[in-house]
Formats: sequence, structure tokens, C-alpha cells
Amino acid sequence: MSDILLPEDYVEPACLLCGEPFGVTETVKPIPQQRVIEKMDEYMSRRDYAGAERHLLYWLAEAKAGCDRRGELLVRNELIGHYRKTGEREKAFESADEALRLLGEIGFDGSVSAGTTYTNVATAYNAFGKNERALAYFEKAKTVYESSENTDPRLLGGLYNNMALVRTALGAYDEAFALYKKALAAMEKVPGGGLEQAITCLNMADTAVAQRGAEAAERQVGELLDRAWALLDEPDAPQDGYYAFVCEKCAPTFSYYGYFLAAEKLSRRAETIYAEAQA
Repeated sequence: MSDILLPEDYVEPACLLCGEPFGVTETVKPIPQQRVIEKMDEYMSRRDYAGAERHLLYWLAEAKAGCDRRGELLVRNELIGHYRKTGEREKAFESADEALRLLGEIGFDGSVSAGTTYTNVATAYNAFGKNERALAYFEKAKTVYESSENTDPRLLGGLYNNMALVRTALGAYDEAFALYKKALAAMEKVPGGGLEQAITCLNMADTAVAQRGAEAAERQVGELLDRAWALLDEPDAPQDGYYAFVCEKCAPTFSYYGYFLAAEKLSRRAETIYAEAQA
């Protein structure tokens, strides 16, 4: 027998995931969540989707390496939205599954963070036509948000609006309109919530047509589009990346209903903002 000690004789076996010796509490190295979000906003203001994905995947790897499950959950939520926007179905669903797994692992079930995750997961399912599954997660988010006194009205507004889209897709029009009204009421309490109200008005127009037909709903659609335009054309609206995103998102709806001048103005505003961000 040799008298020389080898590393394996005195070093505790380490966990392959976090690098800590077995039996030792892992050391968490948190990622800078606020910086991750701010940088993501910069990429989106330039419509740099490839850069946004690289950014998120880098910080996902850093969160995993640092055993930062809360940071990993934040990045997974961002990835769900990113892949929904880029139309990458399987990647969106993979991130959704991972986010739900992390919720249970961290013990966040029932928290406002859980409500946000459920909403993101549901929105992705809705975007890819899985409306029944989307509705189940929206219901879970609704239970969480409405049971907490600390829920930001902005979160409630987004939930009700997106949940109404699913109700519309499933043909439950009366329930959809009830949710749209709750979305508008919630966003009226939010400073600068006019953009979200405009989106809801346009969604209501689509639901009215789906329910009653284009001819019967013509007057209602006109009123809703006029209201949406007034909210989008506010002179004090911040000329930032989010405003550009909303303009770009709303322009096709105005064009579809014959509001060509409004659609052109919104598209031009979005392009101007994106061009300035890329300069």
C-alpha cells in the first residue's frame, strides 16, 4: 500500500450539476436579472431576434452553472415569449415545460411568479393552436392573480386580454367580452396603459365580427377602431421599442378593416423607431 495520498482520497465526490461536494449545500451564483431584461429590451427595440436568442441562451447557461434556479426561471419565461414571436413551436413548448418544472422545484407554486409563468405558457399554447391547454393554464393564472392583493393591474390586464382570445377561438364570445371589459378596467389603472387598451379594443373588434358577422358588427367595429386609434395616437406616447412593437402589431388590423391611413402611419412610426435604434 502506498503512503501517498491521491486527490480522490481526500476530496469529496462532487455533484456533476453544481460542482459542490455531496452533502454540501450548493452555492448559488445569481445572474443579474434586471440587466438581462434591460439588454433583452435593447435587442427587441432593434428587432434583433438572433441576438436576443444568443443573449438569453448565454444567461440560461450562466444560471445553470451558478445553480440559480430563480434566474433560470426568468430566462425560461423570456424564451417562451421569444420563441412564440419567432414561431418556433417546439422550442417554445420545451421552454414552457422547463419553466413549469422549475416552478415546482423552487416551490413557487401559487406565487405571483407562478401566475406569470402560467400566463406565458398559456399564451404560447394559444399562439400554436393548443387552445384547450392554453385555457387550463390561463385558469391557473387567474386563480393565482385574483387571490393575491399584490398583483400588478398590468398583469391582470394582460391575463384577461389573452384569456379572452382563447375564449374567442373556442367560440365562447360572451365570456370573451366579459374578459375584455375586465382587461380594459385593469389597464385604466396602469400609467401608460393606453397601448394595451388599444390592443384589447382591436381584439374586441375581431371577436365582434366572429360572433355577429362583418355586416352586423360594422358599427361596433368602427367605434372600437376609433377608440384604439385615439389611444395609439396619443402625443405623449413614449417613442420606444415597445411602442414600435405595438404599432407594428396593430397596423394589420387597421388595414384589414379599411383604416389604411392609420395603418400606414403606425407602420411608418414603427420603422422610424427601429431605424433610430439601429443607427
